[in-house]
Amino acid sequence: MNERLATSDRSEETKRARVERERETAAMTTGPMEIDEDLHSRQLAVYGRETFRKLAGARVLIVGARGLGVEIAKNVVLAGVRGVGVAAREESRDADLAAQFYIDDDAVKRGLARAEACAGKLQELNPAVEVRVETGNVLDRDTVAGYRAVVACEQTEETCKTLNELCRATGAAFIKADVRGVFGSVFCDFGDAFDVVDVDGEEALTSIVASVSNDFPALVTCIEDERVEFQDGQRITFSEVRGMTELNGVTCVVKDVKKHSFKLDLDTTSFSQYVGGGIATQVKETKTLKFSSYAEALESPGDFLLSDFAKMERSPQLHLAFGALDAYVAKHGAEPIPGSEADAEKFVAEAEALNGRRKAVDEVDKDLLKTFAKTCRGYVSPMAAMFGGIVGQEVVKACTGKFHPLFQWFYFDSIESLPEELTEEDLTPRGDRYDGQVMCFGRKMQDKLMSQKIFLVGAGALGCEFLKNFACMGLSCGSDGQITVTDDDVIEKSNLSRQFLFRDWNIGQGKSVCASNAAKVINSGLNVKALENRVSPDTEDVFDDEFWQGLDIVVNALDNVNARLYVDSRCVYFQKPLLESGTLGTKCNTQMVIPNMTENYGASRDPPEKSAPMCTLHSFPHNIDHCLTWARSEFEGAFEKSPAEANSYLSKPEEYAAGALANPDASARENVEKVALMLLKSHCVSYDDCVAWARTQFQDQFHDKIKQLTYTFPEDAVTSSGSPFWSAPKRFPRAVVFSSSDVAHMTLIRALANLKAEVCGIARPAAGMNDDAALVRLVEKVQVAEFEPKKGVKIETDPKANSTASNIPEGLDDEAIIKDLLAQLDAKRASMGADYRLNVIEFEKDDDTNFHMDAIAGLSNMRARNYEIGEVDKLKAKFIAGRIIPAIATTTAMATGLVCLELYKVLNGAKIEAYRNTFANLALPLFAMAEPIAAKHDKFKDLSWSMWDRWILEGDLTVQEVIDHFEAKGLIAYSMSVGASLVYNNIFPKHRERLNQKLSELVQTIAKMEIPAKRRHFDIVIACEDDDGEDVDIPMVSIKFR
Repeated sequence: MNERLATSDRSEETKRARVERERETAAMTTGPMEIDEDLHSRQLAVYGRETFRKLAGARVLIVGARGLGVEIAKNVVLAGVRGVGVAAREESRDADLAAQFYIDDDAVKRGLARAEACAGKLQELNPAVEVRVETGNVLDRDTVAGYRAVVACEQTEETCKTLNELCRATGAAFIKADVRGVFGSVFCDFGDAFDVVDVDGEEALTSIVASVSNDFPALVTCIEDERVEFQDGQRITFSEVRGMTELNGVTCVVKDVKKHSFKLDLDTTSFSQYVGGGIATQVKETKTLKFSSYAEALESPGDFLLSDFAKMERSPQLHLAFGALDAYVAKHGAEPIPGSEADAEKFVAEAEALNGRRKAVDEVDKDLLKTFAKTCRGYVSPMAAMFGGIVGQEVVKACTGKFHPLFQWFYFDSIESLPEELTEEDLTPRGDRYDGQVMCFGRKMQDKLMSQKIFLVGAGALGCEFLKNFACMGLSCGSDGQITVTDDDVIEKSNLSRQFLFRDWNIGQGKSVCASNAAKVINSGLNVKALENRVSPDTEDVFDDEFWQGLDIVVNALDNVNARLYVDSRCVYFQKPLLESGTLGTKCNTQMVIPNMTENYGASRDPPEKSAPMCTLHSFPHNIDHCLTWARSEFEGAFEKSPAEANSYLSKPEEYAAGALANPDASARENVEKVALMLLKSHCVSYDDCVAWARTQFQDQFHDKIKQLTYTFPEDAVTSSGSPFWSAPKRFPRAVVFSSSDVAHMTLIRALANLKAEVCGIARPAAGMNDDAALVRLVEKVQVAEFEPKKGVKIETDPKANSTASNIPEGLDDEAIIKDLLAQLDAKRASMGADYRLNVIEFEKDDDTNFHMDAIAGLSNMRARNYEIGEVDKLKAKFIAGRIIPAIATTTAMATGLVCLELYKVLNGAKIEAYRNTFANLALPLFAMAEPIAAKHDKFKDLSWSMWDRWILEGDLTVQEVIDHFEAKGLIAYSMSVGASLVYNNIFPKHRERLNQKLSELVQTIAKMEIPAKRRHFDIVIACEDDDGEDVDIPMVSIKFR
């Protein structure tokens, strides 16, 4: 082994400190650890507690702290490892600022080492992570021995070979990562036997069994409600099978998978007869990988991970290019001069010589390698962000075994982002903070970037990453540039684990303002205006025509589809480029919406999520999601909707009563019943009343209703066709008997009582907070009536029904019930006082002191007990009931990097074939890039249009003038409408009177539309047909009447 590996000049004291750190790491990994679930809830939704604990016991060394190194460090610190060491002794330089967001002008002036310049700011990201400047020799075994993973950024081949050998000797994972201009590379070596405990991070697949045959191979038929998602060759196990109980706990291989069935590689001929029930569950198996060392893989790289199938042969060429760069720098002392044709020729010669030795490719792609040579001295923020996300996720994999590692090489380029011409003059640095970008994209592009008018919609996780990238790129940093960022949300604790521009002292402040201020710290020249308005039809007075017309590019950083669709519609209307992206755990997608070129975001949508039938939620749940959906509905009904309805009555009782009696239907009755429930049947005046209410609720929901259900449909009930009523997926329930000694029962009682007390404005005594004995005494005082089953109770069983069955007594109708309840309420109101109101509670999942999640988790788990469904803890309940979107910093960084690479293309005026939409999944890892879908064009005679077109008619036109305009084009305009109002249609005789009226008057008198004084036009939908009476869908029409 190399001499420097075998010896060490470190002191014994330093060695002892290293050993002590290793012991601390071991203690963190094996001992109990408290996880701040408020802070890390979105990460926990991706990783789970076990993986998170492994991560929190690991130390990571990052060698190199330019843009890529600091991006990786940022993502790893946010992920929550035990410690991060940063080794980078090189002095900070101006050119670093184009991607290194934690180096500032002061660090450059003082000549601070890069690691020293950024360590303090990295520490601020997560106080629980020990961030330190690694001052030891990184090529010393003792230095490496304290780390679980080592990342080498932009290091030489020889350095990486040595580091890799050290990592193999000490059991550490090794990752090499490089970013050069618009070219990037990653290599991973996690050792000879690395265990992947979860290859994809997805929940284990399940299917509900309907029957199993006594055959070899056995045929398993599943319920028709759900498609079987197993794949041939997967291993599954069974549970809850009745009759053929030999199957329970057995693991076997599936084959011949069909839509609703599969076969088992198992002989069941001697098994008992199948009776019913059963769940088949995928077995998530550990996969062991054998990696090649870096030295071996350089010569024999094997298969490459592809990102773009239009570049199938690109990876071997880039493998050669990065190797040639190492040889070139070793010979010439620096990378090729940006834009230099002469240096590019020398580089190609170096590559050809290397290829003669390594046989990497059959033929060197000289044009590609020249482009590499001319731009490789450049260093840009989007590439650092993209690769920082990818490598950060590989670090997490190395420390935990969660998700499949990159095996072993990944190369990427975005040469389509580059200007068509790369001249030495244009790529010559100016001596400022943007030199890293200028040496890749040139001065002309830098000037374009600085003058842009950008609208960034959202300042959360994506928004923070975008603003960081924009600041480094110099986007809108010129005198005429402007970024407008808007977000109506405020910072919460759970944001801090991925929205990296925020700190704990920002909690409660507006996101857009804080993010903008933090971005200006990165680059004081950033012209950014922060707004706190939601972008929606309600704010079109803020984001008006003049605002949209003044924009160059719109960038979405949103987390909901409706907002995306609205922004998309505005971009189409005003013909503005929209750069769209979104993340979900380890998955991300990006979409480029380019005017008159691509389809828009709203042109294709995911199918709506399948919702469970009402009867399933209310009476026949068969999984925990059903229980949690029901629990969330019960919570909102009891503590939000019913109190709000009661307040509507209390604020204007006479008006409310008149409205209910004006249309006394089932809906009106249900609303009045909510009021009566809150003010008559369950109104509380003391905390004892609240506990009594909670106890009776428990009895009603989990005992009495279940007893009534099984009385109405006993276990041996059959359907009208003679089939068992309680067949899969229905599960026969059993009532829960309350016990004050059951912690889960009492936790639910406390949560319900406290929430009821809050609704009624009653103070919580000690029993409501932490005095368990006092609460037990209050509960045991409650008298609970014995259940007596009722005959004739209707229980909805139709999956298509959207409401529960009505049980109104014979002889009564909705109006009679409403009148009776209103009379009782009127009498009750007299004793309450005119100003009495209930407190309405809106569900808030991220406050563990408000009892909201205690109530929902408790309600859900008691219902799960009724139906023998596996219960979940409060965190899992929060994920499902709170509809938490799993989110991690690595995916966000990668997504924004990809989008910003597309932004260069917009400024280049690129053609559609240059753009890329991307779907990526860092868990697998998988990258799928494709050219955007072109906008569809319609034609009629000599007219042609797409969804991007809007026909503008000049003048304050009458209806007849508009008809004449279209008639001249061969079209019959037979109908005109604005919004939901029909302004003109030729089938109505009376509408002929409007032919000579101006449309600007009709839209105000008929459609009641107010046209703002500064708006010069209005929009109208015109339906046209040709001479044969066939409809012709034309674009929206704007009448420019002012």
